Amino acid sequence: MQPSAGRPEYDVIVVGFGPSGAVAACSLGQAGLRTLVIDKSRVIWDIPRAIAIDHEILRVFQNLGVAEQVLDYTAPFPVSEHFGAQGQLIRRIDAVPPPYPLGYLPTMVFTQPAVEAVLRARAVELPSVAMSLGLEVVGLEQSADCVTLETRDEVGCVQYVTASYVVACDGASSRVRQCLGISLDDLGFDEPWMVIDAKVNETGLTKLPQTAAQYCDPARPATFIIGPGNHRRWEIMLLPGEDPKIMDREENVWKLLAPWLTTADGDIWRANSYRFHALVAAQWRKGRVFLAGDAAHQQPPFIGQGMCQGIRDVTNLSWKLRSVLSCEADESLLDTYADERSGHVRTLTARIQAIGRSICERNPEAARLRDEQLIKQGGGAAPTITRQEIVPPLDSGLLNEIPHPANGTLFPQPWILTKDGPRHMDDLFPDTWRIVADGRHVSAASLAAYGLTTIIIGGPGLTEQDKVAAAWFDRYDCIAAVVRPDHYVYGVIIALSEVEPILGKLRKRLTSPGPDVAI
Repeated sequence: MQPSAGRPEYDVIVVGFGPSGAVAACSLGQAGLRTLVIDKSRVIWDIPRAIAIDHEILRVFQNLGVAEQVLDYTAPFPVSEHFGAQGQLIRRIDAVPPPYPLGYLPTMVFTQPAVEAVLRARAVELPSVAMSLGLEVVGLEQSADCVTLETRDEVGCVQYVTASYVVACDGASSRVRQCLGISLDDLGFDEPWMVIDAKVNETGLTKLPQTAAQYCDPARPATFIIGPGNHRRWEIMLLPGEDPKIMDREENVWKLLAPWLTTADGDIWRANSYRFHALVAAQWRKGRVFLAGDAAHQQPPFIGQGMCQGIRDVTNLSWKLRSVLSCEADESLLDTYADERSGHVRTLTARIQAIGRSICERNPEAARLRDEQLIKQGGGAAPTITRQEIVPPLDSGLLNEIPHPANGTLFPQPWILTKDGPRHMDDLFPDTWRIVADGRHVSAASLAAYGLTTIIIGGPGLTEQDKVAAAWFDRYDCIAAVVRPDHYVYGVIIALSEVEPILGKLRKRLTSPGPDVAI
């Protein structure tokens, strides 16, 4: 290793240019940070992998200026109906009803290669973002103020590049994670499945369910997902004794699809066997290097949160890097990344595992009891839960020390009525620290002295279209919320007398000893 001397060449190097890496590059680039993206592949992998995104991720895309382009490659994610051992309906997983709290359909399906192309194009537009594709990381060294990566191109030429920080988004087999010697904690889920993506013709489409479906059949559990256009996906459990390499053969793929389609009904787009894992990195940060996305965690796909989790990672980390590198916050702020994201991922993965274990039950008697218990929970009918209640809030990290149910939740994004028509709230205000207040109880003048972006909704303030924010304030019985740059609620304000102490403590947590720095 031959580390470069002097100032690092970049503020941040992002390793990996998949969805998480592309979002990181866009977020950092929009902040004007000198950012380099490295990826050993020069092209986007032209097969679908992730298939679901939620409204939090659409809001991130909106903040990056690409939501409208991404929406061209999406479709609503319909209700998912779960069928029991005897084929009976035992559970429904749906979305929260309108008005939608974040301004978008809560859950959507999408075409990954096309969306990745949109994200890459946005990164290319940003003048502070550079790309070095065709490079593989082969080594890493750190000093007190710099990270040096050793890279190798396709012909074996070795290059060195330096940055203040590195974000590793280089996938499940992350080379950066290996260089750091970070292990993965096994959370106890390991099942072999076949994932099949097909482009189905009009005849085939008439044979298929009109909703997503989960077949909780102990003989062979399976999932059916309706993608955009004529894209349909099946995830089908492989049974003991079935060799994944043999099952990958086209004739065997069609045998697995036989309950739904024949070879005349469409074409296989992708068919691969996988082991569905539940793994989380034992460390998310080592010195100046951070893990994100699949490099930090892998979870079963049963509610479509894999890519969403990675984008949450880099969104959480990007604003903190921006704050530290611009000297608006102490470097210790970066420690909250691992605290917040590891806890959130572990909680959500545990919930996904519980759903997965229920789906994957192979014992017929246990499956019968599962079905009976679910119907009993629903009062004699199949219960309905929402995907949104499965995703938890943040429960640790940079949150107000005074507990409140709203802390760590996402503040909603209402449609604001303007002279030019309805606009998303985020399009009208920067993604900085802000106070969002209930104009029925708070005036702009009462908050003007605190120096934060202040948004007054209701009363004499902004007029919202669907009373989403008003309902939120009523639900949590507060008059305002201190909201972080990533839209998570730091803390709520019950009375105006609380504003000064809450913001004072926040400044102390963000800054090193010495004069206060503007939030």
